[in-house]
Amino acid sequence: IHSGTDQKGNFFDTVLLTMLSSTFRRAVMTASHIPAKSSVLSNARRAFAQGPAAGGHISDELLEKLGSLSTQALVDGLWVMGWPSAQIDGARPLHPSHRCVGRAVTLNFVPARPDIAQDKPAGGESPEYEAFEKCGPKEVLVMSSVGPWESVGGDIKFLRLKQREIGGLVTDGSVRDTDEIINYGFPCFSYSTTARQGPAAMQPWECNGVVSVSGVTVRPGDAIVGDQDGVVVVPAKVAEKVYSIAHGREQIEEIVKAELMKNPGPPGKFYPFMSGKIKVDSPLGQLLASKGITPENSNQFEGSADW
Repeated sequence: IHSGTDQKGNFFDTVLLTMLSSTFRRAVMTASHIPAKSSVLSNARRAFAQGPAAGGHISDELLEKLGSLSTQALVDGLWVMGWPSAQIDGARPLHPSHRCVGRAVTLNFVPARPDIAQDKPAGGESPEYEAFEKCGPKEVLVMSSVGPWESVGGDIKFLRLKQREIGGLVTDGSVRDTDEIINYGFPCFSYSTTARQGPAAMQPWECNGVVSVSGVTVRPGDAIVGDQDGVVVVPAKVAEKVYSIAHGREQIEEIVKAELMKNPGPPGKFYPFMSGKIKVDSPLGQLLASKGITPENSNQFEGSADW
């Protein structure tokens, strides 16, 4: 048996729930009719639908330090950390002198289609020219092509990159007007060269989004380092740690090479080695100790890994 007080309480609870439900329904219905481009709700939906394009910021100082290392050392640093392959295999230097380092500005191409060509901003508002204007001496333009033999640009377009004194151009596609690009002086890494026209096969569609270049993910702001062995992408989020590991490895390799030149013999006594796994009492550990490198000042030894 319920008291009158209980019956009144149940009645008011029901009314309250009904009011809240109708209020909630009105809020949802109102929000659903807010124009997408002007609403906070639209931004919230977008945030849930897609993460940030950039993964962090790399300082000028760190960028310079990364550029002082070889691409091999950077690849090894990422490998030690367990990260996926970061070498863009489809990008080779256009000239033996070409070497680059800079923060990535990305440009994504999509296969040509009539409506794509119509909807893409025209003329100077095109995504490719937007990307050009974001580039300078500390940026590398990374262009994701739809195929290795498709042209991402040539003489006239890339004159602007020369004027911007760009840090470099990297693409898994091809470039035109090779002699002119070499004369422009900025480092260029591409799959190959071609006489083809690009617009018939693809259109520039997005500036500074996350792109895939030869199967390697590139985010805007990642460090791009290129030399005669190829191009490596160093994710901004872990760039400091990659440098620490790669720099330590290069120091050790220099010591090992000097020792083998002084005392010729098979390198197997010291090399190869695994960063974070060098034993103090091993021949390599003892050699490093004689040069002042110990677990106290290096993350290359067993028990000293900090990643």
